Amino acid sequence: MKPAAFAYHRPDDVSEAVALLADLGEGAKVLAGGQSLVPMMALRLAVFDDLVDVGRVAELRGIERRNGDLWIGAGTTQATIERSADVAEAAPLLARATPLIGHFQIRNRGTIGGSIAHADPAAEYPAVALALDATLEATSTRGVRTIPVADLCTGLWTTALEADELLTGVRLPVWSGRCGFAVEEFARRHGDFAIAGAAVAVELGDDDRIRRCAIALLGLGSTPIRATRAEAEVTGAAVANIDADGLAHDIVAGLGSIPSDLHGSAAYRARVGAAVVARAWTAATSEALDG
Repeated sequence: MKPAAFAYHRPDDVSEAVALLADLGEGAKVLAGGQSLVPMMALRLAVFDDLVDVGRVAELRGIERRNGDLWIGAGTTQATIERSADVAEAAPLLARATPLIGHFQIRNRGTIGGSIAHADPAAEYPAVALALDATLEATSTRGVRTIPVADLCTGLWTTALEADELLTGVRLPVWSGRCGFAVEEFARRHGDFAIAGAAVAVELGDDDRIRRCAIALLGLGSTPIRATRAEAEVTGAAVANIDADGLAHDIVAGLGSIPSDLHGSAAYRARVGAAVVARAWTAATSEALDG
């Protein structure tokens, strides 16, 4: 199939892009990497009157430290993130998730902002951003608005971004100390969307107790999920006293509704989900203990 007819716009900078979004209204859609949007349009799962291609906007690309955070421009490609030594040092969870995204051809075009704004619950970047308490910068003709990533996803493929807002940057807090990070997921083939996955970050104190942790799940709901109750329960506990399988089982059992589709029933996703959470927790805590 071919997409429905649309008008194509290619702004040169952020101000031109947001002016277009303001003028064109809700029938317009931002085209970043296009690795999710274009297939959906080709299948007529999405129809838009106008596409605003921000691929030329240099302001949207870059990786740098800003006031203790790691700032990544929304138009930065996943391949750039994969190769970045700054990302590997400051945001290891993001670095480890990136090779799991599709294939290298996808990562050459796909962008961090496009992935997060698309809000696919089975995608890696929204879950990693949630685990790291990222802050998003959204720009419109009204100015710049900051959005905590926990407030971004409002449902399947839907976000709190307004129709005239352009996601321009992602800020990731930098963890320090005795930390460990892991991303585990299961897909039927490499490059497929995961049936279930988990992103885990752990910081230990000198006494090997959990100082803080973050556990985010993908593929197990209509949005990425943060296991905040489990995080609170294990914080302060000795890492040696935490049973990874029991922790994972409790997390998945408390999810409520788990999606069921052609790729797997809810019960199957729950079993896979528990397995990947346990693996990610074990890997993250082992790395922290070795640090």
